[in-house]
Amino acid sequence: MAALHSWPLVSDLGGLARLDNDDAALNTWAIAWVAHALAANPLGLFDAPIFHPEPNTLAYSEHLFVPAVMGAPLIWLGLSPVLVHNLLLLAGFTLSGWVMSLVVGRWTGSTPAGVVAGLLYAFNAHVLTRFPHLQAQHVEFFPLALYFLDRVLARPLATRPHGLAASLALAAAFVLQALCSNYLLVFMTIALLAAAAVRWDEWLPAGRAAARTPLLVAGAVSVAALAPFLWPYYEVSRDQGLVRPIGEVARYAAGWQDYLATGGRLHYAWWSQPYFEGRTALFPGLTALALAGVAVWSGIAWRDRRARMALAIGVVGVALSFGPSLPGYAWLHEHVPLLAGIRNAARFGWLALAGVAILAGFGASCLVPRAGAAPGHLPWHESRGTRHLVLALAGLLATAEAWRAPVGFTPFTGIPRIYNRLAVEEDVVLAEFPFYSGGAISRNGPYVLANTRYLKPLVNGYSGFATAGFEERGRALNSFPSGLAIAQLQVLGVTHVTVHTAEFARRFGNAALAAVDTLIELELVADEDGIRLYRLAPGR
Repeated sequence: MAALHSWPLVSDLGGLARLDNDDAALNTWAIAWVAHALAANPLGLFDAPIFHPEPNTLAYSEHLFVPAVMGAPLIWLGLSPVLVHNLLLLAGFTLSGWVMSLVVGRWTGSTPAGVVAGLLYAFNAHVLTRFPHLQAQHVEFFPLALYFLDRVLARPLATRPHGLAASLALAAAFVLQALCSNYLLVFMTIALLAAAAVRWDEWLPAGRAAARTPLLVAGAVSVAALAPFLWPYYEVSRDQGLVRPIGEVARYAAGWQDYLATGGRLHYAWWSQPYFEGRTALFPGLTALALAGVAVWSGIAWRDRRARMALAIGVVGVALSFGPSLPGYAWLHEHVPLLAGIRNAARFGWLALAGVAILAGFGASCLVPRAGAAPGHLPWHESRGTRHLVLALAGLLATAEAWRAPVGFTPFTGIPRIYNRLAVEEDVVLAEFPFYSGGAISRNGPYVLANTRYLKPLVNGYSGFATAGFEERGRALNSFPSGLAIAQLQVLGVTHVTVHTAEFARRFGNAALAAVDTLIELELVADEDGIRLYRLAPGR
């Protein structure tokens, strides 16, 4: 299913990509950098080479640590980061659906119902419109965290070894999911709080102290494990002001139209197109809603403690997705540090889709033959064959509703060969021109992708955040090849400069391009594929 929903990606894993979106370039660079840092200097993980000379620049965006660790052995073997990114994309879809199917299958006692939940979870409208965002597909640890939370709450009086094992498993699932994405860290925290809240009678009363201890152990282990990864984000927030203003959050909050938006071809062509453009796709699908409705109507959503958790998670996700329109959200944004880093509040709607997927699994389980009933004594509409046929049809309908293939991947012909020269140089600090800052910062994406070839300091950078210092440097460097720009490059310790001739001439004119070769500080090293590489003389 991962291959089909992402078709034609598997037909050319190394030659297709979504690099037309610069977020995909940034994420491809991130997995390459993490693999490099783990082998060369793990303690310097967050001191990534982009945005030179600033520290902790990996913390300007998602670190993608867990997906990067999955792909690191392939990077170390010499595979292209673009190829590894695509393999990780498929792995994210596959693992997410598989794990959810196992968990819901265990909870409901029905493997087919688990498969339906896995399909709805891994291939929903939201994730299938976020191919450039690798972290959106790696949600495989979320179902495990809910599973082990249930184990901790359901067996508070278990023997100490088993209780400790469940606590550590909950912590491990939480940490692994949190290390896929900071957004998922926040989503997981809120989901677990909501799930625990609707089961308050299992841990809150005075007589249930034995249930609180495993939860405290899981929380303490999680905080200790995540602290080294969160500290650089705290430093960037403190020193560089990486906090999303509430007005910016409001611009990226959901409206009711988002819950009608889907990229699925069937619905998009029929009725959803007016709701899609500029929105976060959060339409659960008619099949998912119908099966979740069965769970609610039958009472399972209230009686079963696991289904009740899913219902609570979905409701909280919908509420928070409206951002500042939700009373109290602005206060939480101001007082909860993790929430202050969330810009796209609409993505909380993913929790709603996850909750609906789980509830749909419980609803689908109602279509499974009753335990202990002999097939020959069931009415035709309750027979094993009929109900399994209905479940198969539900899976097919869910797939048809979500279907977007063929996905609009673009050809990737490789990183320009000129960057190989930088890979063999000992000391390199590179600046690339045209230099993009301000509202054009995303156009540094190809430069960031090219950095995967040499992974040495680069003055350019791209993320959803740029410091005041970067913007100030950008104003000076945008005057290149002026004396001011050359002086700024020398102050930064730049050793090499590239000029992308066609784009530079288009932006600044042929006269400016010709002036580059008149600078005595620049020595032409190579001119290949429309890129000139210069060596910059150090300042006096």
